[in-house]
Amino acid sequence: MRARELAVEFPVVTPDSSAMDAARLLAEHHLPGLIVVDGRRRPLAVLPASQVMGSLIPRYVKDDPNLARVYDEGHADRLCANLEGRRVADMLPDAREAPPIVDADATAMEIAQVMASARSPVVAVADDARRTDAPMIGVVTASALLGRLLAAAGH
Repeated sequence: MRARELAVEFPVVTPDSSAMDAARLLAEHHLPGLIVVDGRRRPLAVLPASQVMGSLIPRYVKDDPNLARVYDEGHADRLCANLEGRRVADMLPDAREAPPIVDADATAMEIAQVMASARSPVVAVADDARRTDAPMIGVVTASALLGRLLAAAGH
């Protein structure tokens, strides 16, 4: 199994995309995260769904997690308002690591290693078999890779 065979189309966002639109994509498609790309579809970062969730939580609750218990459901329903007027770039950490990318010829083991090292549920697949800075052709998700590995092993 090579990355080009495992890669599937996947929704992407740009740094200028609306934070609310990114949240909707994650929720509607039940995605573990999104790939943030530049204008040439080159991956810039992974935006995990957990990072978006963190953007919903007010600073004072982050500072004192005990306050989360006193939030009633009426207030919790308004948490998404924290995304209004924000961009994807606003949710990315300032000191971000390079996104997990493999070239088109990467093996299942190489993909798994990159995924595990980056602790990322998704890995971008670059179009060129010799470069990881080429435009993205798709994504391999952890669940899809695990499913293929289990099937190959007869489990």
